[in-house]
Amino acid sequence: MSQASKVAIIGAGMSGLSAASQLQQVGLQVTLFDKSRGSGGRMSSKRTDAGAFDMGTQYFTARDPAFVAAVDTWVESGWVANWQPRLFRYDEQGLRSSADNQQRFVGSPRMTALSRGLLADLPLHSSTRIEQLQRQDGRWLLLDSQGAQHGPFDQVIVAVPPAQAVPLLHSAEALALPAAQVEMEPGWAVAVSFSEPVNLPLDAVFVRCGPLDWIARDASKPGRASVENWVLQSTPAWAAANLDLDPQAVAAELVDAMSNVLGQAMPSARFQQAHRWLYARPADTCDWGALAAPAQGLYACGDWCLGGRLEAAWLSGQQAAHALCKAL
Repeated sequence: MSQASKVAIIGAGMSGLSAASQLQQVGLQVTLFDKSRGSGGRMSSKRTDAGAFDMGTQYFTARDPAFVAAVDTWVESGWVANWQPRLFRYDEQGLRSSADNQQRFVGSPRMTALSRGLLADLPLHSSTRIEQLQRQDGRWLLLDSQGAQHGPFDQVIVAVPPAQAVPLLHSAEALALPAAQVEMEPGWAVAVSFSEPVNLPLDAVFVRCGPLDWIARDASKPGRASVENWVLQSTPAWAAANLDLDPQAVAAELVDAMSNVLGQAMPSARFQQAHRWLYARPADTCDWGALAAPAQGLYACGDWCLGGRLEAAWLSGQQAAHALCKAL
């Protein structure tokens, strides 16, 4: 394997970070690019005067042996901690305790602790939206939205949602066509901090009717401040029907829905803000793992290649890295 191979990874979410860390371990030169201000993708946390809120991924589980081993190392490193919420379920029969007792993990002191740990010393060009890939003399040049050029690179891994990946993959039909077929569902997330305690013996609720999909008391997660910070997430259907609703109206409606689920009026909010995820999660599960066009030095990965869970994003990144290494 050539130690001089240079790899660009577009997208610094879990799949991109997974691929990057694996490739760095085998001695390749890896550079990450992301349109956001930092790493993490949907592992993002929002820091406010009211504290930090996990606005995307709320927790993750571990099933695959390789991922279990990785999580063990993250726990040892202090990036991740076990979360055992008092879990409830709400449906047409009302609110009741949930029997779901599987082990859950969260980044500590917020979800971005995991992405920052994985990023480590990997070079990242943040706030850089890559819009075009150009093939030149058997290598890749990356053009960003400001007209700047990056590269050349020997290999490129595209680790962004499929709608954003397709324009970058057009030169490789075997990658672009499957990506174009993937449907991603939207979601609204609301961060809300109440001025008084919410006196209920619960930390999280799976909601199975109405506009909400999930309710979580952020303070119940390890490392968080002991304040009444909550995160609400809508169903994909409600988000799709309200994509262009004013964020303040979204926050108000979902806090009202929270009140209905919990069966009591909520205290006044000292802070609330809504965030729209256009590509919150894949609508269906695929079994591609990752997509590869080795002859062109082009690969694609993400949870949309395997499944909606954070574990699937990590595994997809690992598979993209393995495919790339195998081709060298």
